[in-house]
Amino acid sequence: MAFATLLPVRFADVDHAGIVYYPRFFHFFHLCFEDLWRARLGGAAYAELLDRDRVGFPAVRAECDFRGPLRFGDTAEVSLAIARLGGKSIDFRYQVWRVAAPEAADPGRRARLHCADGRVVTAVVDLARFVAIPTPATVSALLADLVDPALAAG
Repeated sequence: MAFATLLPVRFADVDHAGIVYYPRFFHFFHLCFEDLWRARLGGAAYAELLDRDRVGFPAVRAECDFRGPLRFGDTAEVSLAIARLGGKSIDFRYQVWRVAAPEAADPGRRARLHCADGRVVTAVVDLARFVAIPTPATVSALLADLVDPALAAG
């Protein structure tokens, strides 16, 4: 099972060519990650995890394959699944799809388009000491249903 969120493509997301500037896809991945915590725990759940529990998830590997353009005014669906929920790291996989496009911008464009596949591997760290720690049981329990072993194989 994957978690998905909808994000509007804003003017600040695009470059002079009129498409989403490539580093913004990593920003979209992180917004999906934050929305996951909010959806599962409510409110400022991710901030509380960082501030109260002092558990963080810094990226140790990030990559993206770009498949199609997103433009200002589009709506992107960003989904997150987990290839591996490890003892001290988590392998997140993302997909970005354009699910809505303003008809006036280009009447011939398909609304649904696969735009990107991403991977972000994070360490699980104690933010006070910034050292890797075992993934807390509460975190593992919240993420367990997002694990898709087929992702690790491919």
